[in-house]
Amino acid sequence: MTGQVRTVDGRVAGRRGQATRQKLLDCLREMLSSSPYRDVKVIDVARKAGTSPATFYQYFPDVEGAVLEIADDMAKEGAQLTALVSDRSWVGKSAWQTSEELVDGFLDFWRRHDAILRVVDLGAAEGDKRFYKIRMKILNSVTNSLTAAVKELQAKGRVDKDVNPAAVSGSLVAMLAAVAAHQKGFTTWGVKQADLRPNLALLVHLGITGRKPVK
Repeated sequence: MTGQVRTVDGRVAGRRGQATRQKLLDCLREMLSSSPYRDVKVIDVARKAGTSPATFYQYFPDVEGAVLEIADDMAKEGAQLTALVSDRSWVGKSAWQTSEELVDGFLDFWRRHDAILRVVDLGAAEGDKRFYKIRMKILNSVTNSLTAAVKELQAKGRVDKDVNPAAVSGSLVAMLAAVAAHQKGFTTWGVKQADLRPNLALLVHLGITGRKPVK
């Protein structure tokens, strides 16, 4: 947490207040992992944090406001996903390694933040622009870098000029997000995590390079 932390009425929170605020966020994050978002109430979060609803309302307008704080921090971490693609090679054996590392990093990020991402997806699907912007901030970090990679391959004559870089990249990232959100569901189809990742990497490799991977 950087910069000044303020209460809802604009006062600067002291060290003790900041610690209380962070504890409320940590408790909320934990509760979202085990309870449906709609079932989480201010009084329950406050009780779990060992404080009162009045204290909760000093720092957040409601549960949704606190969730947005958590989601915004997560999105900042998600922006780092661009490092999995930016300035990476998509030629030869390096392209396969890049595909694997992108898939691994994407799925791992989704698994770590599964609870809050479910809430973000719900809010975005319901048309809440605040959650939509957070979701797009995460996806854009990868989409923009992949788009640049496809354009570079086109410039070198390695990808057909008729390919739309943004359309291909956006489709691949949307696929990654959908698969990442459905990781547990693959077991019902008899798909193990050990099989999911390389096959997903294959689709990414084919989508970006248009070629079979060289391993």
